[in-house]
Amino acid sequence: MKHSIRIIMSVFLCASLLFIFGCTKHEEKQESKEAEAKQTVTLTISAAASLQDALTEIQKKYEKEHENIKLSFNFGSSGALQQQIEQGAPVDLFFSAAENKFRPLVDKGLINKEESKNLLGNELVLIVPKDKADTVKGFQSLADNSVKQFAIGNPETTPAGQYGKQTLTNLNLWTKVKGKIVYTKDVRQVLSYVEANTVDAGIVFKTDAQISDKVKIVDTAAANMHDPIIYPVGIIKDTKHKTEAKDFYQYLQTNDSLQVFEKYGFKILK
Repeated sequence: MKHSIRIIMSVFLCASLLFIFGCTKHEEKQESKEAEAKQTVTLTISAAASLQDALTEIQKKYEKEHENIKLSFNFGSSGALQQQIEQGAPVDLFFSAAENKFRPLVDKGLINKEESKNLLGNELVLIVPKDKADTVKGFQSLADNSVKQFAIGNPETTPAGQYGKQTLTNLNLWTKVKGKIVYTKDVRQVLSYVEANTVDAGIVFKTDAQISDKVKIVDTAAANMHDPIIYPVGIIKDTKHKTEAKDFYQYLQTNDSLQVFEKYGFKILK
């Protein structure tokens, strides 16, 4: 009898141990799945240099609300960023300062048209160091002998440079002043040259001028002097983080984000 009881107890103990072991393994798998779901995802966004301040502010709030997502920005000239994406750079979203640097990616199937939007607008302005505000009055002043050098972004790769060349051409100034031009890699470099008094003037977006207390806007290009200034944003088709990329793409269109863009001087396109 005692022998039978021992056998029954042994069987019960083994069954209990197997049950506990099975439950532990199940819990470990569940925890592993939950941990995997909470793993940090890094989104890479290639964005025009003129968006830097606005997107950096948006980043802080977004990452606070989405603890498992980190935003990594690659700021530069839209043309250079376009080329990087065409060459296979691992990018999740592209935020351009010009349609003609964005649409080729749509045409080549690198961005789905349905996952892109013309989101923002801007203005083109002429800036000078604050102590030269009396000598340079506007775009026409660039032809004066008193102006030795002025900066614009490379028109081939930089939207602000492209719009600047169009404006100077339509004002019949390009052939008169092109020998004075210092070309830069992007619009923020133009701003830094003017701030440092390295050049007499520079052509930038209004939003760039507004972040500096070392420069003054002396002229604004009329809208009919250049192509419309439009900032399109879109999801890269081959992104490995489609769900997260789509979430941030939609977040950029929320009232919270649009208010930040307006704060920095961008126009919201309807």
